[in-house]
Amino acid sequence: MTKGRLEAFSDGVLAIIITIMVLELKVPEGSSWASLKPMLPKFLAYIFSFIYVGIYWNNHHHLFQTVRKVNGSILWANLHLLFWLSLMPIATEWIGTTGFAENPVATYGLGLIMCAIAYTILENLIIRNEGESSKLKEAIHSKTKEYISIIFYVLGIATSFFYPYIAIGFYYIVALIWLIPDRRIEKSLKDN
Repeated sequence: MTKGRLEAFSDGVLAIIITIMVLELKVPEGSSWASLKPMLPKFLAYIFSFIYVGIYWNNHHHLFQTVRKVNGSILWANLHLLFWLSLMPIATEWIGTTGFAENPVATYGLGLIMCAIAYTILENLIIRNEGESSKLKEAIHSKTKEYISIIFYVLGIATSFFYPYIAIGFYYIVALIWLIPDRRIEKSLKDN
């Protein structure tokens, strides 16, 4: 399979994930601003998840700018990432419906940490496939952002059983860390 085909498939899956999430938002019954209030938890959950899917889409794009060829391991690792991302609509609906209750917030965090682990596996397999001259290896020699993210996800999951809104705060911090595009890859590509 060509790199372009893998990217197109991934883009399609991510677009479907976002579509499923937005279709879960129902039109309010009334016409007043007050009729929007019951939708607020679901809408906030949607915004949060939309941002996360967007972050993965953006970073996936940058990641594959460094790739010359794909192999079976990369295809499966990419599917692994897409699997965890495809569960995002379920977790989003659950936290939105329950108003950010403990178990749904913990489950959401578990999904986020699994996405992060799957993304790291994908990075590592790309580096292995590209060899010592890997542009990606050169770009991400320090994985500080990745390690901080996993630590914050673990803290969020642990905290969610007692203080779910603080747990969401941990997940929010990780989103902020990654919301700013990862310039390491762009810089590495520009330098070569």
